[in-house]
Amino acid sequence: MSDIGDWFRSIPAITRYWFAATVAVPLVGKLGLISPAYLFLWPEAFLYRFQACYLPWVILGFNYIIGGSVINELIGNLVGHLYFFLMFRYPMDLGGRNFLSTPQFLYRWLPSRRGGVSGFGVPPASMRRAADPNGGGGRHNWGQGFRLGDQ
Repeated sequence: MSDIGDWFRSIPAITRYWFAATVAVPLVGKLGLISPAYLFLWPEAFLYRFQACYLPWVILGFNYIIGGSVINELIGNLVGHLYFFLMFRYPMDLGGRNFLSTPQFLYRWLPSRRGGVSGFGVPPASMRRAADPNGGGGRHNWGQGFRLGDQ
């Protein structure tokens, strides 16, 4: 029996745990210790098992599972909630004073307008075409076109 134990301990750590899991997980399901339904990955439950508002807490849970620092995640969640409250909820919803504002040097370094584009999907004024002077009503003259296969 020591030969099998020596062989198992001689396997690299990741391979050893992977091998043990491939033997233990089906055995646990077969013996009825847990329901075999828990051994399946249900994509609907995995992709849709929480809403976006719970994402910071889900990330905190994953970080706890993999052994990360939960304190850093909690501080990040606290700071994010505090920022959202002071920037949006308190001034807009409760009529309070605006405690936070973006510093002006950030607007100088990173302007919110670039290249003359002032809106989403709106071309700059220099790129816009003038209206048709022939009274086309703003419609485009598509022309005759080509049939497939003609060059």
